[in-house]
Amino acid sequence: MITKSRIFEVYEDRGRLFTLNLTPGKRVYDEQLVKQNNIEYREWDAWGSKLATVILNGCRNIFLRKDDVVLYLGSASGTTVSHVSDIVGKEGFVFAVDIAPRVMRDLIFNCEGRKNIAPVLESANHTKMLGERVSAVDVIYQDIAHKDQVEIFLKNINTFLKKDGYAIIAIKARSIDVTKYPKQIFKEVREILEKELTIVDYRGLEPYQKDHVMFICKNK
Repeated sequence: MITKSRIFEVYEDRGRLFTLNLTPGKRVYDEQLVKQNNIEYREWDAWGSKLATVILNGCRNIFLRKDDVVLYLGSASGTTVSHVSDIVGKEGFVFAVDIAPRVMRDLIFNCEGRKNIAPVLESANHTKMLGERVSAVDVIYQDIAHKDQVEIFLKNINTFLKKDGYAIIAIKARSIDVTKYPKQIFKEVREILEKELTIVDYRGLEPYQKDHVMFICKNK
């Protein structure tokens, strides 16, 4: 039996997560579609989505709501983007940013029919260029394998995030510095983020992702 979870617009059934399918009958990545009471749900695979992972690992609020405008940095082929699209619904919107043309083509194909996603082929570090295509947003979500991922995150927050908005970042320790222990990197990242943001939640992503953590932050 699929029921509402503690997370807004996310549903669960015996340890599995689901979102309401914004485009009924259509899959994005071979996920299971389940109908219950004439409503179609899409299973959200935590092995392919760090945002689903943080929910299963105990996060009580990801601060994504129906009707939100979201800036998604590092959209890849659209797996998690599609579930964010489900969550914000028809009146919400997702700016899906990635620098790689191949994965952007995949995203456009995979998310065909979803009118609340705008694919943006650009570097997340180029906020001036993004500013020509991206509005102010309620939430920023970043999943980028880059040594300067924290600086890119803060740069986009300062440019696009509304006052009292929320920002989520998946930190990949090995992308920042392979010579340091991940715990040391996570400690250093926390210290940087705390200077500018309020950290609402912090979770490791194992066993789904090794040497990854997620910070959920609130704009001051």
